[in-house]
Amino acid sequence: MDNYSTPGTQETPAITFDLTKGEIEISGNSIPENPVKFFAPLVTALNEYIIAPKPITTITFKMNYINTSSSRHILDILKKLETINKNPGEVIVNWVYEHDDQDMEEAGNDYQTVVDLKFNLIPVVV
Repeated sequence: MDNYSTPGTQETPAITFDLTKGEIEISGNSIPENPVKFFAPLVTALNEYIIAPKPITTITFKMNYINTSSSRHILDILKKLETINKNPGEVIVNWVYEHDDQDMEEAGNDYQTVVDLKFNLIPVVV
């Protein structure tokens, strides 16, 4: 499987997935018209990656805004990554948010309570 990436737009986040390093970054706004279609290539890459993951997989979110339907897809991605934790691998989630963005902080806290993954909530000053 090749690395996967897609540039961000005003409605969709930028995604980079370096399979050789086990690093995923999702950043920007996530309000796609068709979230199933938008996230499908990432899910396909994850399905292949999960078969033989790196010892440590890191996923970093740097989100500005997430609509409800995108939120569900992000949860599905995190749940998919939980399967790596059940094998000998480890998954680290970095949830980066602007220090005064209570919505994004709350979203990170919500995900953290729902999935069994190591979470780092990282406030930044922009």
